[in-house]
Amino acid sequence: MVTPETLVAASVIVYIVALTLYTVRVVKGPTIPDRILAVDALTYDLAALIAVIGLLLRSPLLVPSAIVLSLWVYALDLYVAKYLEGRELGD
Repeated sequence: MVTPETLVAASVIVYIVALTLYTVRVVKGPTIPDRILAVDALTYDLAALIAVIGLLLRSPLLVPSAIVLSLWVYALDLYVAKYLEGRELGD
């Protein structure tokens, strides 16, 4: 029988492999938008990994930090998109 702890441990391994692949894409990305997309995926997966580790350790303080990281990355995405478009942030 598969326990929840086993599933969480397996998902941590999957997230670590994904983080490694995203890091390679950030370093070797052929274009700037590809690298930005890889950084976005990297940070969203990192936030998910933090939440999963919070479940594994039964620590409720890690989940809000994952939410804050996700919101911060979303705001950064908006800023970078405006920068690449060449417009002001308030427009």
